Amino acid sequence: MRKLGSIRISRELIRINPAQTLSIGFLGLILLGTLLLMLPFATKDRHHLSFIDALFEATSAVCVTGLVVVDTATTFTTFGQIVLMVLIQIGGLGFMTIGILIALFLGKNIGLKGRLMIQESLNQLSLEGMVRLVKFVLIFTFLMEGIGALILALRWWPELGLGRALFYGIFHSVSAFNNAGFDLMGDFRSLTSYVGDFTIIVTLSSLFIIGGIGYTVVLDILKKKSFKKLSLHTKLVLWVTLLLNVAGTILILCLEYNNPGTLGGMSLKEKILGAYFHGVVPRTAGFNTLNMGELTLSSQFVTMLFMFIGGGSGGTAGGIKVTTFVIILLAVWTMIRGREEVNTMGRRIPKDIIFRAFSITVYSISVIFFVLFLLTITETAPLNVLLFEVISAFGTVGMSLGLTPELSVAGKFIITVLMFIGRVGPLTLAFALARANRKLPYKYVEEKIMIG
Repeated sequence: MRKLGSIRISRELIRINPAQTLSIGFLGLILLGTLLLMLPFATKDRHHLSFIDALFEATSAVCVTGLVVVDTATTFTTFGQIVLMVLIQIGGLGFMTIGILIALFLGKNIGLKGRLMIQESLNQLSLEGMVRLVKFVLIFTFLMEGIGALILALRWWPELGLGRALFYGIFHSVSAFNNAGFDLMGDFRSLTSYVGDFTIIVTLSSLFIIGGIGYTVVLDILKKKSFKKLSLHTKLVLWVTLLLNVAGTILILCLEYNNPGTLGGMSLKEKILGAYFHGVVPRTAGFNTLNMGELTLSSQFVTMLFMFIGGGSGGTAGGIKVTTFVIILLAVWTMIRGREEVNTMGRRIPKDIIFRAFSITVYSISVIFFVLFLLTITETAPLNVLLFEVISAFGTVGMSLGLTPELSVAGKFIITVLMFIGRVGPLTLAFALARANRKLPYKYVEEKIMIG
């Protein structure tokens, strides 16, 4: 029976391509969102969006990016904004997570195919405990979003009235926790009016930081409740996230302190809150409290670096992920020291993980430069503005130097495809590499080549 069971499983595994199914699912959700956003009553002027604009907006929402070609507050009706919010929620959780929720609600069993899809969607290395993980993800997500929505609604109540404050609270809480960066402030100004508002800044930043470190990390913390007992993955994510957030805050504060277009004319409290928010938001939420177009080139460079790195694996953030980044640094440092094994925190990192980290990074850089080349043909903006837009789209960040609404039709389509690649591509590549570990029955003759 064991052999039969293994044979059946292996046959089912052969038929299932989780990465392909995941990609098709995202595409289907994007197309559905596109059609809904094109409906006349989705926009305030009752004139439907063009197909390319609706496709761009739907892709940005599903891929939790936040880049927009039309202003969310002034263009869409409440219906259109709810559609965007639902797309953000499903895109952040993963459509398979929502599917499993419905199946569990209906009392259905989750088979091997479903567990494989959960594994792919949540970027897990093992099939063990997939259903329990989904239940935790759903409960934790709605709990965090509920708390965030309540705090924001109470803050906006005196300013907007109860009904509007509740909707604003829910929308921005969902957008923040899923690292989407969509907002309802109007006129593409994002959160610039609240740069010194402690409640809004801390609430939103807490939501996208927690959502961005990954569900596996949160679950590990809740289970073990001791830093020493945490897995190496959790320790690395927490340490690197803390270091990047602190470094980002300090760098932005120093680089923009006297810049009259950003922090220069603000009080000390506003400068600190503004520097903190911009220091942590590029990984990868997309809100902004500073005028992006007025940032110094140095700050733009720091922001692009952080957008490329992104957040934690298995969460709502994008980028190459902080663990990929730190593994590459550790591998380079190990090579400089003339050692063969990459060790950190009393643990050895397997060579296949190191190979995957380098592969994902090279793949990501290649895609970014190829798309940058295409945009130099279709657009007339400066190179730094184009590069900023490309990294933001690939890292599913949503920050822009003002180029997005001015993109040509070809540019909109290119960025749309890039957002999809940024959401699905690195994750799919990681799992393809993880599973393609079959050894050849032979070895070629070794021969050295010169490098460097």
